[in-house]
Amino acid sequence: MKERGSVYPGSFLSTFGQARPILAMLHLKGDTPADRLDRAKREIDTLWACGVDAVVVENYFGDRDDVVAVCDYLRSDARDVVFGVNVLGDDWNAFSIANEFGARFVQLDSVAGHLPEGQDHDFAARLAEERSATSACVLGGVRFKYQPHLSGRPLEEDLLLGLARCDGIVVTGEGTGRQTPLPKIVEFRGIVGAVVPLIVGAGVTPQNCAEQLAVADAVIVGSYIKDTHTADGDVNENHALEFVQAVRALE
Repeated sequence: MKERGSVYPGSFLSTFGQARPILAMLHLKGDTPADRLDRAKREIDTLWACGVDAVVVENYFGDRDDVVAVCDYLRSDARDVVFGVNVLGDDWNAFSIANEFGARFVQLDSVAGHLPEGQDHDFAARLAEERSATSACVLGGVRFKYQPHLSGRPLEEDLLLGLARCDGIVVTGEGTGRQTPLPKIVEFRGIVGAVVPLIVGAGVTPQNCAEQLAVADAVIVGSYIKDTHTADGDVNENHALEFVQAVRALE
């Protein structure tokens, strides 16, 4: 297998030391803000010790204030940990938080295809403004899990628009924790080419990572590293180590 990081000199991938970066989700589970922050701190310690390349702070269970609290902790007390931000339902807040706390990247569930033409024009203009004002890279989904397809454009057109709107394309299957179909990854790769990295955003496991990362360049993992292998579980050190070791073995 070729060293993926060498394909994109100066790109998002080249900021990592590994050929196939592993981005691990922080879902911000917990009963109270204090509990969510404490859990996130423990998860960060575990995941970083297991060798992931970055964590993604996401309000999957929490809210914007929880994202801010975790990012503040990362900036002040865990400065070695690389992190990104995904604020579900509020893309522009994600940029604001990333800029304030120095996140390496912003993840947006959709950068093309999810809006009708008129709204898409406004979205693209705002996204261009936000990108010009940040040092964070943008990882963007096209035909992403749970996102609508309202553009009326075929996949190739939406992906080509997406290439111009982000620094890495994220591909998923139909849901959280569900395997991304290999034919879909191959189709995306055929359109994206080597313009930007292609990141598998759901359903990667130690068992399927070889075939998926033979096509894609990086992985976002959440469910597999939980004790239940589902998003609502708790981060499990053994599962995280198993996942990291399986991906590293590809190098």
